[in-house]
Parts: sequence; C-alpha cells; structure tokens
Amino acid sequence: MEATPNPPQQRAVSLDAYRGFVMLLMAGEVLRFHAVSQNLPESGLFRFLAHHQDHVDWRGCTLHDLIQPSFSFLVGCALPWSIANRKARGQGSAGIWLHTFWRAFILIALGVFLRSTGSKFTHFTFEDTLSQIGLGYVGLTFLAWRSVRVQILGLVTLLFGYWAWFAITPLPGPTFDPTVVGVPRDWPETLTGFAAHWNKNANPAHFFDLWFLNLFPRIKPWLFNGGGYLTLSFIPTLATMVLGLLAGQWLRRTDLTALNRIGGLIFAGLTGLALGTTLDLTGVCPSVKRIWTPSWVLFSGGWACLFLAAFHAVADVRRWTLPVFPLVVVGMNSIFTYVISHLWDGFFRNNTTNHLNTFLLWLKGPDTFTEGSTFWKIVSGPYAPMLEGAVALLCIWLCCLWLWRRKVFIRI
Repeated sequence: MEATPNPPQQRAVSLDAYRGFVMLLMAGEVLRFHAVSQNLPESGLFRFLAHHQDHVDWRGCTLHDLIQPSFSFLVGCALPWSIANRKARGQGSAGIWLHTFWRAFILIALGVFLRSTGSKFTHFTFEDTLSQIGLGYVGLTFLAWRSVRVQILGLVTLLFGYWAWFAITPLPGPTFDPTVVGVPRDWPETLTGFAAHWNKNANPAHFFDLWFLNLFPRIKPWLFNGGGYLTLSFIPTLATMVLGLLAGQWLRRTDLTALNRIGGLIFAGLTGLALGTTLDLTGVCPSVKRIWTPSWVLFSGGWACLFLAAFHAVADVRRWTLPVFPLVVVGMNSIFTYVISHLWDGFFRNNTTNHLNTFLLWLKGPDTFTEGSTFWKIVSGPYAPMLEGAVALLCIWLCCLWLWRRKVFIRI
C-alpha cells in the first residue's frame, strides 16, 4: 500500500463488490442449507451454515442478519458519488431533489409490490428493505448536502431520540396479553427489566403501526407483524444510511493515503462493535435487528465498516479484479438482483429440476423414479436441496452477467 496520498478511483469498485456480496448472500437462501442440515443431522458444517442463513429470533446476530444493514449502509456510501456525478453532468439542485423524491417513492412502492406478491390485494406494509430505504432517502439526501459536523449531529439525534422514545414510553400494564400480538407467554426471547421496553410487539412503534397500517385498505384489521418488524424502523435505518454516508465521504477524501482510509474504517468498525455490544450487554439498549434498535445500528454499522475496509483494500487499493469480478457483476445491478431473487428463484429451480427429471426419465426409464424422488435426489441424495438452489443462483448470476456485458444497469 502506498504511503503517499492516493485518491480513490472515480467509481469505487469496492462498493459494487460489497453490494454484490450482500446480494448473493440474500439470493443464496435458495441453497437451503437448513434442508441439507436436516438430511445430515450429524454435520456440524451444515448446522453452522444453516444457522447463518437465517435470522435470529430477537437479540443477537447471524451473517444473514447483516444483509439488510449492509445494503442500507451502501446506499449512504454511494450517495456522495451519485451527487458528484449528477453535478458533473450539469444537473442542478432542483433536478437532484426531483430525482430524490422520485427514487424514494419508487423504492417504497417496489417494497409494497414485493410484499404483495401472491396476494389478491395490495399488502400495505412498509417493513421491506426497499420501503425502509425509501422512507429515509429524502432525509439522507438532505444530510448529504450538509457538513460532516451536521451529519454527525443528525446521526446522534436519530439514535438518541429513537432510544429515548422507547425508553420513556410506559410498559404495557399487567393485563397485557402477549398472545394477542403473536408472542407466546413462555417465549424465551421476552426481555425483562428496563430492556422490556424493546419487547416484540409491545413497544411504542408497534402501537404506532396498530394505528397507521389500519389507515390503508385491507381485508381485515392489522393487529401485529409476526416477525415484530416495524414501519418506524426506517428512522434508525436512516441512521445506518448516515453511517454509510460518512464512510463514503471518507473514501472520497483525496488528502488521505490508502492506509489512512482503511485504518479509519477499521477504527470506526471496531468502535461500533464495542459500543453496540456494550449497550446490549448492559441492558441499556438491546441489540435487535428486527426492530432496528440504536445499539443494532452501531453494531451492524461496525461490521459494515469492517467489510467495506476489506473490499476497499482488495478492489480499490490492490485492484485484484479477478476475485471481485463475480461480485461486481451482481453489485452493479443490485435492484435487478433483489427483485428477481424474490420473484424468479422458484422459476429457475423448478424448471431446471423438471427438465432434468425428463432427461433422466429418457436416459434410464420410468423405473428410475420412486414416489417423491427427483433428478437431484437420485444424483446427490441429501445434498439435493443445495444443488437445486445452486442452479437457481447460477441462473440469477448469469442474468446479471448478460446485463453487465451489454452495459445495461438498472437504476432507480
């Protein structure tokens, strides 16, 4: 690494690589490690993989839990480049703000659309990753035009204000029945003491949704979210995006060496991990991804900074293009990947399996198949769910490669 100031590339490849990594983690759900783990109960490896391919019930963190905060963090990281590019093309502040509001609307609407897939009616909820980003995007852009001091002040205000709202809101009374909001009485994740202010479906943001979400047309009244997710989580999600904004501005500084940039990200990452963990362990603010507590913002933001430092070192400083190329292909069409991984993974998986079944039937005859068997089960036994998913994941990646080769990048 050089010891003299080295301005980052005009386009930070690290952001595309990190974004592609996040999208592949999300799309990688099709690998179905849980099913393989059930088929191989003695395998510690697949038990570990299955654990990190799912969300924790409430407190704690898995690799899968870091997907949404990483994606939100990267929205903030990319914004300084986006604004600079629009200015370079001669677009004024009015045009930038018009695009900001339009992008926020599309993100919110796309989140609602994806949540409504398979439903006979529009499913008006706003906990989807895209909706959460859209709800906070205007605020993020507003802070992007301000000084770093104002951005940090905004970050602290968001975190402390959201924490204080939960902390000072009285707990539900002794007559409160948690089963009414989908929480078993003996649920092991129920918090006690001061931490009870952040219990599932028994917090002020839940009661806000009980009013707000019932303003929209729906077949029956909205009573609770089974996972505990909240509309107002977009407020601390905005804080996550502000952390990304600060990190993106740090990467764009031309007065820093590569070591300075990487070292600053590592320091910020370790600080975030330490603060988030301390707040969680002391009970001052439990670290809960599902309701995006302020301690979770710091903890997950810490991991995001460390990931960004690693990708910056490999992709921007060392410029090792080969290992990051498969990620960049996906990262440069992240919205496309997000949508098709929600809508097309079953199409790829099912059609591949069906046609391979036909091939095996032609090759070996009808006696090859028994009830419930498929090509993958016959060929790979307990690993069948993973191989079926791997084909679907490969198809998604090839779609991204096709777009990349034709320089088609779907943006909002």
